[in-house]
Amino acid sequence: MKSFLIAALLGAMSLAVSAQTKWDLPTGYAVGSFQTENVQQFASEVERLSGGKLKITLHPDGSLYKANEIKRAVQSGQTQAGEFLLSSAANENALFGVDSIPFLADSYADAKRLADIARPHLEKLLASQGMKLLFTSPWPGQSLYSTKPIESVADLKGTKMRAYNPATSRIAQYAGAQPTTIQLAELGQALATGTVENFLTSSASGVENKLYESVKYFYSVNAWLPKNAIVVSKQAFDALDRPTQDALVKSAAAAEARGWKVSEQKDAEYLKELASKGMKVSPPSEMLKRELRLIGGRMTTEWLKTAGPEGQQIIDAYRTN
Repeated sequence: MKSFLIAALLGAMSLAVSAQTKWDLPTGYAVGSFQTENVQQFASEVERLSGGKLKITLHPDGSLYKANEIKRAVQSGQTQAGEFLLSSAANENALFGVDSIPFLADSYADAKRLADIARPHLEKLLASQGMKLLFTSPWPGQSLYSTKPIESVADLKGTKMRAYNPATSRIAQYAGAQPTTIQLAELGQALATGTVENFLTSSASGVENKLYESVKYFYSVNAWLPKNAIVVSKQAFDALDRPTQDALVKSAAAAEARGWKVSEQKDAEYLKELASKGMKVSPPSEMLKRELRLIGGRMTTEWLKTAGPEGQQIIDAYRTN
């Protein structure tokens, strides 16, 4: 009788273990990033709300797939879920880059409004690629760092401006600056040698890369607030039972709200730290803000030429909402 009970208990334990679904979720960001911490909390909440039926293992810092490989890995079913920067896929479809049109949405409130308007279009696009959008989370706005004071676009003319994607190169061209391709890791050296004089990046990058050691002026132009997307293979999602799907969706909604809140809090903390390190942190002058928005208007027109009718719907709704 005792041996029968032990066998029954072992059988029940085996059934419980086999009933647990295990997913991998690669991300290109480091363990200490607030984005990674948010995704880890999401994974923990999914396991708790699903009663242990779904366990998501986070693989940070490009350890499972490099950042630029993650979207394709989810799309092809190599991994069940993953995190990627939406605008990194803009070369596939312009709609992925709507949150990175310069000077269109230059605050957290406007970026959230744009994100909400674009979301159904983004969900439809991802679904056509076999994926489901779980949640998005923004980075602090891309702002202007300079070795010299900048009061207007005229002050950028002839300077060497760091470029790291087509948009930043285009901004430099419109400003009359010389676009210079430099990776973030090489930026400190480029500033020290005068290879670069100004650039756009977030407050987070300024702190993490100690850019305050080489640059004294920071203008919170918030050119755009790029977003990360956490996606899941539709096949993997559909294979879950309904209660587990509900747990996943509920955890994702909480993670999205938390991500937007924490990003804004972190931005304020980073700005204080930059100022405490000796940087002059200030809003752009009215003239600079106006001129940058004119550049943004031109680049929005350029984006619309590639984004088609859906892109036009998003921009029209954002401008009239």
